[in-house]
Amino acid sequence: MESAGRTVKTREIVAWALCDWANSAYSTLLITIVVVYLQKFVLPDDPGILAYGWGLGVSMFISAWLSPILGAMADARANKRTWLLCTSYTGAACSVLMGLVPRDWQFGPVAFVALFFLASLAFELSFSFYNGFLPEIADEESMNRVSGYGYAAGYFGGGLALAVAIAVLMIGSSYGLSDETGLRLGLVIMGLWWAIFTLPAAFILRDRNPPRGKALGLGATAQHAIGEVLHTLSRIRSYSVLALFLLGFLLYNEGIQTVMSQASVFAQNKLGMKAKDLAMVVLMIQFVATPAALGVGWLGDRIGAKTTLLACLTIWCGLLVAAFFTTTQTQFWYLGVVLAMVMGGTQSISRAVMGSMTPTAKTAEFFGFFNLSCRATSMFGPILFAQVFVWTDSANLAILSLLIFIVAGMTVVLCVNLPRGIAQAKAD
Repeated sequence: MESAGRTVKTREIVAWALCDWANSAYSTLLITIVVVYLQKFVLPDDPGILAYGWGLGVSMFISAWLSPILGAMADARANKRTWLLCTSYTGAACSVLMGLVPRDWQFGPVAFVALFFLASLAFELSFSFYNGFLPEIADEESMNRVSGYGYAAGYFGGGLALAVAIAVLMIGSSYGLSDETGLRLGLVIMGLWWAIFTLPAAFILRDRNPPRGKALGLGATAQHAIGEVLHTLSRIRSYSVLALFLLGFLLYNEGIQTVMSQASVFAQNKLGMKAKDLAMVVLMIQFVATPAALGVGWLGDRIGAKTTLLACLTIWCGLLVAAFFTTTQTQFWYLGVVLAMVMGGTQSISRAVMGSMTPTAKTAEFFGFFNLSCRATSMFGPILFAQVFVWTDSANLAILSLLIFIVAGMTVVLCVNLPRGIAQAKAD
C-alpha cells in the first residue's frame, strides 16, 4: 500500500489499530465500572448522575474547541505521534489514580471527579492525533477497510479489558472481596490496559508529512496554529462538502454518543440492572460490534459510504423509538444486539468519509475539526439526558429526546455530495 510518498507496512496499521484497542478500555469500562463506582460509592443518587453527565459533557466541549488548534500545531511540527502519546498516557495515569484515591478521604469525591474529568478530556483529545494518521496509512481504496480494522480492534480490545474486569469482580467476590474494591481494581486495570497497548504506537508509528515551515517555539507554534485554523475557516468554501458533512456528523453523533454513554444509567435506574449484569451486556456488545465494524466497512466499499451511513442512521432511529418502550432487562439485551451491529459501523464509516475528503498535508488539523464536530455540542447531549431524567424521573423520555439529533443529522447527510468532496480535497 502506498501513502504519503512511501509504502505503508502492515505493522504500522497494526500499531495504529492497537491504539483503538488500548483506549477502548476507557470507553468500555467508563459505561460499566466508572459509572457504577461513581454513582454507587462516590456520589450516590442524583449527585452522581449529574457529576457523570456534566463531567462528560464539559470535557467533550473543551476538547472540541482545543482539537483543531492542537491538530494544527501537530501538523506544523509533524509530531502527531508525540501528542498522541502525551494525551494517551495522561488519560491512563488518571485512570489508575481514580482507582487508588481513597473514597473516605475528605477530598476523595472531589479528587475522583477531577481525575474522571481529566481522563475524559485526555481521551477525547487523543482522537484528533490518532485519527489524523488514517489518511497517511490508507489510500482512497482502503480507507473504509482500514478504518474498520481500527474500530474492530477497539471493540475486541475493549471487550477483553471488560472481561478481565468482570473476572476480577466475580473471582474476588468468591474470596470475600467487596464490590467496591473490585470496581476500584477495574479502574486500575483500565489505566494499565490503555498504557500497555499504546506502546506499539510509541515504537512504530511515525509522522509521514514533513513539518510545515521552520521550527518555532511552542508559543509561536500555537499562535501559528490558531492562524492556520482561522485561515482554513476563511477558505471553508473550498471544502464546502466537507463542512456540510461535519455539520451532519455533529448532529447525529451527538445523539449516538449520548446513547452510548448514558445507556448504563438507563439500565441501572429504569431496569434495575446490577453492575455485573450490565457488564455482561456491554461485553456482548463489544464482541458483536467487532465483526460488525468490519462488515460495515466491507459494505461501504461495495454499495457506497454514504448509502451505508444512512442505513446505519435509520437503524439508530428505530433503536431509540424501541428504547422508549423498553421495560425489561430481556428487551434491553435485544436492543444491545442491534446496537452492536451499527455502533462500530456508524463510527467507522463516518471516519472513512472524513478521511476521503481530507487534504493529506492537513490530516491532524482536519481531524481536529472532525473532533470539533464530534464534540462541539456534546456537552448538551449528556446534560440534556441527565436533566430530563431528573426532571421527569423517566429514563424512557430522556432516551427518546435524543432522536432529534439523529434525524437532523440524517437530513444534512442526505445533501452531501461525496465525489465532489473528494475532488475538493485533491485540489488542495
